[in-house]
Amino acid sequence: MITKILSAIWNFSLKKGWDWIWSKTTIDEKTIAVAKETKRRAKRVSEEIGNVADELKKAGKQSKDNLSAAAGKKRKGRPAGSKNKTKK
Repeated sequence: MITKILSAIWNFSLKKGWDWIWSKTTIDEKTIAVAKETKRRAKRVSEEIGNVADELKKAGKQSKDNLSAAAGKKRKGRPAGSKNKTKK
């Protein structure tokens, strides 16, 4: 009996015990899945924030055009001597 206990203590390692405890639960699989999902969502959110920033820049440029139109200034477009003239 004593030899059995001493043998168990001698052969026991912390890693074996840790692996045995984790093998009895599914917490590790769930934790890994949650970590992957969180990482994926964070990446998508950062992409969306970048897209929103780009669109806000474009909207800001367009709002400047609206202000000048409200002031009565001419519309900025192609110059008068552009290539879109019709031939006679």
